Amino acid sequence: MVPWRQAWHDALYGEAGFYRRTEGPAGHFTTSTHGPLGVVLAEAIGRLADREGCTHVVDLGCGRGELLTHLHTARPDLTLTGVDVVGRPNGIPDAVAWLRSPGGGSLPEGLRGLVDVLVVAHEWLDVVPCTVAQVVAPGRLAVVLVDPVTGEEGLGGPLAADDLAWCARHWPVDDLPVGARVEVGGTRDAAWSDLVSRVGRGTLLAVDYGHVRGERPAQGTLTGYRAGDQVAPVPDGSCDVTAHVAVDSLDHDELTTQREGLRTLGVTAALPEHALARTDPAGYVAALSRSSAAAALMDPNGLGAFRWVLRRCPPAGARPSTAD
Repeated sequence: MVPWRQAWHDALYGEAGFYRRTEGPAGHFTTSTHGPLGVVLAEAIGRLADREGCTHVVDLGCGRGELLTHLHTARPDLTLTGVDVVGRPNGIPDAVAWLRSPGGGSLPEGLRGLVDVLVVAHEWLDVVPCTVAQVVAPGRLAVVLVDPVTGEEGLGGPLAADDLAWCARHWPVDDLPVGARVEVGGTRDAAWSDLVSRVGRGTLLAVDYGHVRGERPAQGTLTGYRAGDQVAPVPDGSCDVTAHVAVDSLDHDELTTQREGLRTLGVTAALPEHALARTDPAGYVAALSRSSAAAALMDPNGLGAFRWVLRRCPPAGARPSTAD
């Protein structure tokens, strides 16, 4: 058995890892970036880029470029770059640049010195592997081990000092019962900080499953997805392995939900006027589809509950004044 963090990384980003499979993530699950949902999200991302004064959008962990393809259609004026662990996919617009990433929390060397950029990390941090720990006695944590083939678990030794320090600050365990689980977010924080350091001027947006202090799940959130179904998280490369993000531990300027974030960007799920069905049937159907997609993106019990984490570079207090 090995620590979950190691098995998880190998399962997703190893030579035969899940994210290197031919069918890509879209072959196993749908996100806000896919299909009609992606059309609405792309238009909102374009408006966010305008609001933040950005002319370049980088999509980190972009799968096979689905969101970028929608963005190119909606906003051909924007410079677009995709970053993922696979080579450039077939079928994405020629205008979209592509960088190959090592995977996990590691970023490509070419992703540096970014200016006037909006970096979108959509469901990236939840698949940055982290230490999984379990309370073995009041106030004491042990590393959870896993068999990479069977998914069977066992307990290892105590946590490393940096993981313990992260827990003390963000996920205290003194009052947790024996058997409770903790997904230690230090690796996610480090990956996010590295990404922030690569932006000279611009805005970063992380969109992910998440929780905040006071709402941490007592048994953790580690799970798997395969072919549209939620499955046991066996780290053998056959399924996605993911865990929610402690979003409040990330360096941020704003923390909100996808529902509220989209609202501020003018997205609405209002139904089209029924009279349009008589005067423009095709337009009515298109507007109805758009309304349905917006409703799904903003569903408070579904995708609308995803967390939006915004970080601006340089920080607001460090920006030069524009006053006369």
